[in-house]
Amino acid sequence: MSNGTTHPSDEIRGDRTDLLVTVATLYYELGQNQQQIAERLETSRSSVSRMIKEARDLGIVEIRIHRPVNRAYALEQVLIDRFGLTDAYVLLTNPDQREEERLAGVGRLAASYLERVLGQLPPHTCIGIAWGTGVHAAISALSEDRSRQIDVVQILGSLGAANPLIDGPDLARLMASKLGGRYFDLHAPALVEQPALRDLLLNEPSVREGLQRARSVALAITGIGTVQEEAASFLRAGHLSPADLAELRRQGVVGETVGRFFDVQGRFEQFDINARVIGIDLPDLRKIPRVIAVARGLPKAMSILGALRGRYMTVLATDDETAQAVLKLADTG
Repeated sequence: MSNGTTHPSDEIRGDRTDLLVTVATLYYELGQNQQQIAERLETSRSSVSRMIKEARDLGIVEIRIHRPVNRAYALEQVLIDRFGLTDAYVLLTNPDQREEERLAGVGRLAASYLERVLGQLPPHTCIGIAWGTGVHAAISALSEDRSRQIDVVQILGSLGAANPLIDGPDLARLMASKLGGRYFDLHAPALVEQPALRDLLLNEPSVREGLQRARSVALAITGIGTVQEEAASFLRAGHLSPADLAELRRQGVVGETVGRFFDVQGRFEQFDINARVIGIDLPDLRKIPRVIAVARGLPKAMSILGALRGRYMTVLATDDETAQAVLKLADTG
């Protein structure tokens, strides 16, 4: 039991830690070599070498290796040529990669595009954000630079996702925080029970103004969803049931983006569910100068193909396995 006094060994350990921090700072942050440090501390070069190793072993120094993200450049060019994209980012994967590693890799590729484009935008330019795991991966990988002062607008109502970090309001706040700008919520649910309720909400001044702002963004970031149960975001969020998804598939729906459902040709007008969505619509999305869609996974291949055919993006970030599946589906009709 402690009696409130300091044991001499504690002071020794504290002094040792201070010494290791000093050595690590001189070596790693100030770029001094081991001989320079030894002369300053009046010790031997071999002692400095041991202290550097000790600092690493104790976790005082953490070394991260930032490996470049490998890209499948040939597949990127095929996607650009085939679907008229402005750009494409395709992660080159390997069989040992876990699903979460692939998603993070695609997110880093999307973030590299965003950082390049955001650097060209003047302060207080508005960019739009939807929701989903792919969007979250891109924003998580985005470097923080508050000097950019880019504003972020929610372009789809809130899904109330089981994981709030992938929902529109939280993603808008996170991105605005990284970019030093303001964020604008769309104060409405993404999907309501009846079209009449949606029409009522659209007459609310805050919702109407939010959608006007969303339609005028210079860039939008969205995911692409599927109606396959194993990967359906609307199912995970509790807005659609397995029976609902089965009915959508029966009607010919293959996927959705910004909450709007479409078939494999990108057509959306015939699906009644779209009359229950609060957010920008697909013709609005086509008018935005830059739209990056972040999506991967074989269950989404047909959805991505429909979104490409509908021209609902100018840039696609995905992985090689997904891209190959999309192109194979396109070749078979």
